[in-house]
Amino acid sequence: MACQELSLYQDSNNDNEIESLRTCISEEALNALNEMRKGNLMCDAIVEVRDGSFNVHRAILSACSSYFRALFTNSLSLEKQNVFIPDMRAAIMEEIISYAYLRKCEINPSNVHELLAMADYVGMTGLVKQCKIVLARMLTPKSCFGIMRFASSFRFCDDLYAKARTYLLRNFIQVAAKNEDILKIGLEDFLDIITDDMLNTRDEELVWKLCIKWVDYDVNERQRHLPQLMQGVRLGLMTPKFFMDEVKDHPYVVKCIEARPLILETLSFLYELDMMRPTDKEVPTPLIAMPRLPHEVMFAIGGWNGGTSKSAIETYDTRADRWVNIPAEDPAGPRAYHGTAVIGFNIYCIGGYNGVEYFNTCRVFDAVKKTWKEISPMHSRRCYVSVAVLNGQIYAMGGYDGHNRLNTVERYSPKTNQWTMITPMNRQRSDADACSLNGKIYAMGGFNGQECLSTAEFYDPTTDLWTPMPNMNHRRSGISCVAYRNHVYVVGGFNGLARLSTGEKYDPETEIWTFIREMYHARSNFGLEIIDDMIFAIGGFNGIATIPHTECYLAETDEWMEATNLNVVRSALTANTVCGLPNIRDYIHQNRELLMEERRQRMFPNIDTLTIAEEFESADEEMSVEFE
Repeated sequence: MACQELSLYQDSNNDNEIESLRTCISEEALNALNEMRKGNLMCDAIVEVRDGSFNVHRAILSACSSYFRALFTNSLSLEKQNVFIPDMRAAIMEEIISYAYLRKCEINPSNVHELLAMADYVGMTGLVKQCKIVLARMLTPKSCFGIMRFASSFRFCDDLYAKARTYLLRNFIQVAAKNEDILKIGLEDFLDIITDDMLNTRDEELVWKLCIKWVDYDVNERQRHLPQLMQGVRLGLMTPKFFMDEVKDHPYVVKCIEARPLILETLSFLYELDMMRPTDKEVPTPLIAMPRLPHEVMFAIGGWNGGTSKSAIETYDTRADRWVNIPAEDPAGPRAYHGTAVIGFNIYCIGGYNGVEYFNTCRVFDAVKKTWKEISPMHSRRCYVSVAVLNGQIYAMGGYDGHNRLNTVERYSPKTNQWTMITPMNRQRSDADACSLNGKIYAMGGFNGQECLSTAEFYDPTTDLWTPMPNMNHRRSGISCVAYRNHVYVVGGFNGLARLSTGEKYDPETEIWTFIREMYHARSNFGLEIIDDMIFAIGGFNGIATIPHTECYLAETDEWMEATNLNVVRSALTANTVCGLPNIRDYIHQNRELLMEERRQRMFPNIDTLTIAEEFESADEEMSVEFE
């Protein structure tokens, strides 16, 4: 007997959570039973609703509905039974019966809410699950509040409510801009959102602006809640200018006596932050400056320093601006000059070099279970390999096998755990980099064994062809690239003479390369990744030494900003962002209440707090003697 499986993703974020609904009745048998129902053959019950009636088989409905099972098994009569359900429409009953017979029905945005309610009413748990899956897929910045409210109405929809709320928090910036429903909710629900540590925003200014919009919606009633709202906003994380102009001097705040203590506390904190000095006391992080928790973390894996490869793993917490050492190194040993790719919660490490061996081996790290395992090796050894992900498959391009610079390309399918050779690139490229954008893979720069390259090309999987594209403005080997805002960004690298701090972006529409602002640090063989809508450049080699420096690029202002240095100095590392980890707290800075103290220690690294205390005591004694 054939076994049919229906697999559905539980949400729109590709969590890799699959809900399998299994039936062990062949499709032919299901269709035959449904045809018998439609022809009123051997039907032994009639289900009536207010605008229609349906001939059914009691056994079929009883098999998947607790409601009908209780109804029909109370009577052993062989006579045809009539059942009337007054609160259900015929169109909904048609879908319920279709699901009972075929394990499938039409679920769409116009009927899913009613269908879920009625499926619960008749105790059809399988259909309830499918409806919740459809609702989860319907989550958008505009719809999430409506789905949250709907889910809160049913005791069995706690999981859907949690999913909708997580979506809201994760996409807060878009929700605040597009969703008018957020202005209609009450104080308690509004505070529940803005006070949540998981509210995903790097700018508390946006939270404050939303608070003002919420008050403006019903100013006479809501203005009195301003002190409570201000307690929910992390005022100490705002820029001093915004706080002074938009908060302290806001008309609502000026008129609110209860808000003054919080204004004074924030002013005092911002002043102390600006005028921080050596002190003999720990500097705690106040609640008004406690950073929220991120929804994504960046992993920096492996690398090279001091003539040896490294197995270190660090994650970057964007909200705290801290790198965190993660004790989950690969037991198979370190690697550098490798490639990495993320699919779901798995980070794939491809090829590389350990100082002795050029690898064709590949390893995968499960960021949820924190375990490593081996996957199928590539056909070729590849050090200095370029790696990109497209349509759920991993591409490994070029590299160096210990003898030759390669132009060959192979593709890995996680489903089959197999590598397949595809059309090679037009150029040999090791020490290049690649990324995917709009269904194509772009490979740039590199070294062909004789010279550093400025050439670039793209791959179209629909034609299995590589096509040359305009050259970059600079030759770049040891470069890094990312796809960002419909452009390909390349930065840094080595031009044959010096390490570069320059960067440029490529527009596939105009086929033009344009320079962007230079980095603070020239570097090659470094990590480059997008997190928090910024491009981060991490570590690398500046031509003289391996560097720990991290800096981030803001496209809006075309500028780079310094960020916290790596804990482990290295080049030839990789950087990847993983989103939505259920155990994200394992990868973020733990002692957030000590962030201000850590800042003080970084600003005054040579100051010993005990020495300071002793100096104060000594000064007091000298003053006492002088006074006597």
